[in-house]
Amino acid sequence: MEIVGNSTDHFKLWSELELQEFPEKFVIRSPASHDQGFSISRYDGTIEKLNGETNTGKPSKISIIYGVAGTIRLLAGAHVLVITSRKKVGAYLDFPIFRVTSMKFLSCNEASKHLSSEEKRDEAYFMNLLKVVESTPGLYFSYETDITLNMQRRYKLSKGWMRKPVWKQADPRFVWNRNLVEELIENKLDGYIIPLIQGSFQTAQLNLKGSTTSVTLISRRCTRRLGTRMWRRGANLEGDTANFIETEQFLEFGSLRSSFLQVRGSIPLLWEQIVDLSYKPQLNIIYHEETQGDEGKLSTAYAAEMQKLPNVRYVSFDFHHICGSSSFENIELLYDQISEDFEKQGFFMVDKEGEILAEQKGIIRSNCIDCLDRTNVTQCYLAQKSLNSQLQRLGAISSTECISTFSEDFGIFKALWVQQGDEISLEYSGTYALKGDLVRYGKQTMAGLLRDGMSALSRYFLNNFQDGVRQDAMDLISGRYTVNRGCSSLAQRNGYDSITYLPVASALLLGGLTVTTVTLNQVLQFFCNRTKYAEHIAPCTLCWCHCWSYGNRENKRQANLFQASAMRASVRCIVITTTRNMHCKSSLSH
Repeated sequence: MEIVGNSTDHFKLWSELELQEFPEKFVIRSPASHDQGFSISRYDGTIEKLNGETNTGKPSKISIIYGVAGTIRLLAGAHVLVITSRKKVGAYLDFPIFRVTSMKFLSCNEASKHLSSEEKRDEAYFMNLLKVVESTPGLYFSYETDITLNMQRRYKLSKGWMRKPVWKQADPRFVWNRNLVEELIENKLDGYIIPLIQGSFQTAQLNLKGSTTSVTLISRRCTRRLGTRMWRRGANLEGDTANFIETEQFLEFGSLRSSFLQVRGSIPLLWEQIVDLSYKPQLNIIYHEETQGDEGKLSTAYAAEMQKLPNVRYVSFDFHHICGSSSFENIELLYDQISEDFEKQGFFMVDKEGEILAEQKGIIRSNCIDCLDRTNVTQCYLAQKSLNSQLQRLGAISSTECISTFSEDFGIFKALWVQQGDEISLEYSGTYALKGDLVRYGKQTMAGLLRDGMSALSRYFLNNFQDGVRQDAMDLISGRYTVNRGCSSLAQRNGYDSITYLPVASALLLGGLTVTTVTLNQVLQFFCNRTKYAEHIAPCTLCWCHCWSYGNRENKRQANLFQASAMRASVRCIVITTTRNMHCKSSLSH
């Protein structure tokens, strides 16, 4: 069922599988061992192990697949998600990493002919959602190791943990298909269960002074509050926030390895923005003194909750006013305010024997309203500061040198962060990240302004007319919505009413594109009217990779959540929050 490597003694999944299609069932098995595999009934999706059995009949079709991502049951039966193509994108700790380039559902729903007319309508809508799931971007996996755990956590685990099935090694928060593999787990098909992460994997080689240094960025998206930009905001009552992503900057130089971790996540309060065709929908804060308001009020509410945390330092930083579109170097002023805490946090490093030479003692949590554009700019800058320290400690550069000294390698490093920002933005908003020029060039360019204008207009269209369906698809595969007969259907509750607004959206979009292409000044004015930001930094003690929420009606519950999180981690955290249209002049410590 599984293959165990001879040298590293680790669990390994089947990297290629043979899919045989029969009239009554699908058979999935290893090409190298035909008695190892399982079958799925095409009538109702029942799974059975082969147990050494071989099929005597001739399949109507045979194809190669590269993994089974899981199963989901709808009204008429089951659907099996398989990986039909992949691409190797690099390696993590010497294990090959692949990106999913295509996947499809195998339908095992021959019983659909027994559905009522209303159930058939629901089933058709669910099938449409599965088509959306098939095109999910940014999915990565490995056959030989778990990639949901960052390096520091891996080295803290007990010896021999890699002998466990890969899905048992994984952190369930970052397993995109956690809900889909339940049935495979129940049937003990450990050798076929591939944990997928959604996020980004970018890697490159730096040639510093004739020596090669490998730099890898891994971003892992949390699935506990999975969703799209306007349809998933803030936190839930369990403290999970939207767009929560852990990003690890991993370096290899000679026999030494080092990693630096950051996280981002939506502002951890209970708040929402209801899509209503406006460019910036009304923001509602739930369970707080302010029940509704703009982003400035949200920031005020967040600052008020931060005062309830022990050992918190709060500092304001107006990103838009200080950095604008051409003074990116002024972000140094932000770093000056947090540099002491930042340097104390440090990074993680081990030698070739696995001996820990340094540990990261804290973590930086950055966020703006979307946790996309300015968050990415800020994280890239802090990652650059850490990279200098990491390279100096590894011996790749001297104590007087920094990555910006090597222009070609510096450009490669910044390109990694631009690509990572774009991929994360595509998953959450459906468009490329804004302000990529600030990362790549340190200033806004004309081409960048035009690109950002197009992306902003595309986000408006997607938020209002497509993301609702994407959100339904995510809720379906993540288990937030469970398909049961007799329950109100997603199709009925959400309907296809948005299609009636399509002419309006098209007119707005075309009009916006015309404005965008006519004059650069109008594009600039468009953004100046909408991107006035301030940043707030607060060091505090928080869970290593967890987000939290507080509400007046949940104070006792959330206080317990915070206490448990602090006990798990006992680390110092710097929280960077970016909000719009707010100029905070106060600072507080507590």
